[in-house]
Amino acid sequence: MSTSHAYEVALFGEFFAQDLPAILNRLTLHSESAHQMHAREIVFEPFDAQSQRDSGSEPILLRARKELLDPESKWMMFSYLKPESVRAYPEATVRPWATCQVVGDALTFASALGYIRRSQIYKRGYIFRRGNLVIQMFQQENSDLKTGKPIPAHVDTLWEVEVKTAAPVRNTQETPLSQSLDAVLEVQLLMKGLLDLRRQDV
Repeated sequence: MSTSHAYEVALFGEFFAQDLPAILNRLTLHSESAHQMHAREIVFEPFDAQSQRDSGSEPILLRARKELLDPESKWMMFSYLKPESVRAYPEATVRPWATCQVVGDALTFASALGYIRRSQIYKRGYIFRRGNLVIQMFQQENSDLKTGKPIPAHVDTLWEVEVKTAAPVRNTQETPLSQSLDAVLEVQLLMKGLLDLRRQDV
């Protein structure tokens, strides 16, 4: 594994709305902070994505995220590469990622890089901080085709959970990837019986 890459270590899960109070309580109890989130996320793909797929290579997608509840919030751009193999990391998703803050408009920035917008969703829920981890718990909202504004999720919409490193981690002697793996697996253990957190290849 190259040390030049920075990685995200993550686990994922989902649950039904009726389990929200119990899961919320347990996560709040084991986190240093918790606050509400409402984020807009846009996925961009290269303008030649289809021809890349036709030639057998998977195009690298760009993602832009903006927190809507914080008026000072700026767009964050990030991109993931293919996850490391399940043989190397059977317990959690480990994938190279790069991130940068965008001054101004993310859509203009992405199009200057040769990317076009593919999809947009809103995520509404909660964010928890625990050490070097961020835990997002949310329902997805679609956007109104005319206005682009979010449409509130149906009460029965599944809740999704992402437990991941808050910032890219380099696999060095000072910050071995095993530390981050241990941290996400600790959350998996804490949630056992309430929420099944697992590796996924996305």
